[in-house]
Amino acid sequence: MDKKAIISSLQLSQEDLLKAGCFDTNQIVKIIEAALVSFKKGEIIFPDKTVQIFDKKTQSRINCLPSTLLREKVCGVKWVSVFPQNPALYNKQNLSAVILLSNIRDGFPLTIMDGTFISNIRTAGIGSVAAKYLAKKDSKVIGFIGSGEQAKMHLITMLSVRPSLKECRVASLNPKNEEKFIREMQVIFPGVLFQGTKSDLGKAVIGADIVITATSAQLPLLKKKWLKEGVFYCHVGGYEDEFSVALACNKIVCDDWQIVKHRTQTLSLMYKKGILKDQDVYANLVEIVSGKKQGRQNPMEKIYFNSVGLSYLDIAIANWMYQKCLKASLGKEIIFQKEMIFSRPDIRRFIKS
Repeated sequence: MDKKAIISSLQLSQEDLLKAGCFDTNQIVKIIEAALVSFKKGEIIFPDKTVQIFDKKTQSRINCLPSTLLREKVCGVKWVSVFPQNPALYNKQNLSAVILLSNIRDGFPLTIMDGTFISNIRTAGIGSVAAKYLAKKDSKVIGFIGSGEQAKMHLITMLSVRPSLKECRVASLNPKNEEKFIREMQVIFPGVLFQGTKSDLGKAVIGADIVITATSAQLPLLKKKWLKEGVFYCHVGGYEDEFSVALACNKIVCDDWQIVKHRTQTLSLMYKKGILKDQDVYANLVEIVSGKKQGRQNPMEKIYFNSVGLSYLDIAIANWMYQKCLKASLGKEIIFQKEMIFSRPDIRRFIKS
């Protein structure tokens, strides 16, 4: 058998990623910061994603998101499904993903790996990078509208950049989900005071230093009147807040405004209606991370952060996790091809004509 003809890949499960020590929020923050700067330097290829929407009302969809890390010589693609009705209809999570990495020396695949964990930690990770520069350093109270996997992941990553947080409030349209959130998170953070609100959204965020909306609702759930001076608001989902929330903020920061404005989030809708203009957006996050622009300048600033999702961050995180798993000898080899098809001496018996 000609070893040069073998096409194989390393299969990595979520269990493999956890065993390799990849649930490292401090490291994720560093990877995201470095990848943002690398993209700004032209070291990353970042094509448009392909989106297939199957239900316009629920926005159930499957996205294909490619990107290439030129310096690392790795090309990757994330195949991610978002089906917001899954919890209600099937008692399943609404997001699932896989990631494929290939080297760009010979184009052969390196790994096919769980992308659900990576996608979740990337989404929360960039919110935490933003909080590192934009939230008050002495933030004490964090408030969530939404209690699902993204809310939980955001709490974990936010505490890595703002360990001063001592109280967490959570509101969900279903109080049982609040109870589940508190039950699961108390085990991880026994020193944090958790408070459910029995679906009182205002109670979750009034007086909070950091506010996060992480829902699949296409409704203006967050009200301007609930936000105090000095708040850092992290917008995770689609249309989740009143237009007046953004208009009342001193700074609006995005992961990439040129992408955000063409999507279906609150800021996108405001832009399409002519309520928000390009000059109203203070910065892309990379401008603050790189020091080109300042982050929070005083404790009274209200700051709005909107992330739409940048797939090259997923690929950067995936590549780091792949390397961790290689060093730990984790994963399972999959052989797609042992030899070139017409080199097989028995190929004739497989041909049907």
